[in-house]
Amino acid sequence: MGCDGRVSGLLRRNLQPTLTYWSVFFSFGLCIAFLGPTLLDLRCQTHSSLPQISWVFFSQQLCLLLGSALGGVFKRTLAQSLWALFTSSLAISLVFAVIPFCRDVKVLASVMALAGLAMGCIDTVANMQLVRMYQKDSAVFLQVLHFFVGFGALLSPLIADPFLSEANCLPANSTANTTSRSHLFHVSRVLGQHHIEAKPWSNQTFRGLPPKDGAGTRVSYAFWIMALINLPVPMAVLTLLSRERLLTCCPQSRPLLLSADELALETQPPEKEDASSLPPKFQSHPGHEDLFSCCQRKNLRGAPYSFFAIHITAALVLFMTDGLTGAYSAFVYSYAVEKPLSVGHKVAGYLPSLFWGFITLGRLLSIPISSRMKPATMVFINVVGVVVTFLVLLIFSYNVVFLFVGTASLGLFLSSTFPSMLAYTEDSLQYKGCATTVLVTGAGVGEMVLQMLVGSIFQAQGSYSFLVCGVIFGCLAFTFYILLLFFHRMHPGLPSVPTQDRSIGMENADCYQR
Repeated sequence: MGCDGRVSGLLRRNLQPTLTYWSVFFSFGLCIAFLGPTLLDLRCQTHSSLPQISWVFFSQQLCLLLGSALGGVFKRTLAQSLWALFTSSLAISLVFAVIPFCRDVKVLASVMALAGLAMGCIDTVANMQLVRMYQKDSAVFLQVLHFFVGFGALLSPLIADPFLSEANCLPANSTANTTSRSHLFHVSRVLGQHHIEAKPWSNQTFRGLPPKDGAGTRVSYAFWIMALINLPVPMAVLTLLSRERLLTCCPQSRPLLLSADELALETQPPEKEDASSLPPKFQSHPGHEDLFSCCQRKNLRGAPYSFFAIHITAALVLFMTDGLTGAYSAFVYSYAVEKPLSVGHKVAGYLPSLFWGFITLGRLLSIPISSRMKPATMVFINVVGVVVTFLVLLIFSYNVVFLFVGTASLGLFLSSTFPSMLAYTEDSLQYKGCATTVLVTGAGVGEMVLQMLVGSIFQAQGSYSFLVCGVIFGCLAFTFYILLLFFHRMHPGLPSVPTQDRSIGMENADCYQR
């Protein structure tokens, strides 16, 4: 009870900044999930082929990864962090407002690249600021932070769904099957079968073919609504800047963290056990550095091979699981409207929302579960659950009910994989490695690469390959996790970790999420 009272006291003391950091992650979630259900309308709007529109996903994920690294530049002082959050959240609103005017796929990819940079910066800075404020008590606050990611990702497909066009923007003579505007991948394959010898895809983009009435403007309303919904977020950051007197040259009256640079923070002596009840100060954590600084740390020299093997295998697990999260969210809509399921596009539009909704629910449930279950056990259950779910979806690939149930199941199993893996990895390394940096990087690269890979295989091999890819990547994640357990048992530092420190570390690291 004493710990709960201390945490609630910290929350009351830092209520406004905490709410602000939670709100910017709502912007992150709002921007991460809208591409999947609006992909067909955006393809018609830009008169682009499937391979061309796929680069929009790649540009967003690549710049998200770059933005995460860029965010480390703004973490040294509170003023830099808040101005970075203000600029990033405002940029997301601007992106939503500009998307309806992007009539060329290259322009759209550039705009989504800007959104990716903003999202990556938010991801790094908001996480870091909450850790700096609450330190070892940050677990619950960061779980709530990433709950807002799921909430935003749940909301954006629901906003877009009523505005998805039912009109077919493809030329009437381009395919033998134009009865359903939603069968994007089927249309691409039919076009390839009947016309690839005469005209390659690059010559079949729909230049000069305007979308049918309302096809472009209806989905535009969804983007403008999301821009308006997101607009209070940069205003909240601006309010916090004003409260901290950072809008002028006046010195801030109540700093949320020391303004010393990272080098000075690293040389500070460890804080006492009750340091989190004092005014928030940041004590440098090696796992929170940027990748370049982390790799330069002198204490990595002479480390056993198991130290590096744990970093690599853990990152590969998240490469697969986070990559599956991004790929499934992006392509489950297109898979549903394709044969053999042929789900109506209005019904299929609920699948991304269902997926992110159960990710959000899973993150809420993981808060009490993580205090009673070891991180290694949670990761094992999650990875096995992902593999089993994809196998069931593959066996019952003709059943729409199983698709919806499987989508919800995947959301639950994938929701807590990242924080549980991070908790287990940090615990294995006694909080002396670069687990946070390496794992976040691995997860980001996985989201970028697997989306492109799954999209390419989907187009070339058909809808059935979507579930086959899920089974393969899930099995790879399980294999890498077994290797991680093996290297953990061989790591020489394992016996020296005090039980109390291990339990505290599990609670802290369990809160990180992509």
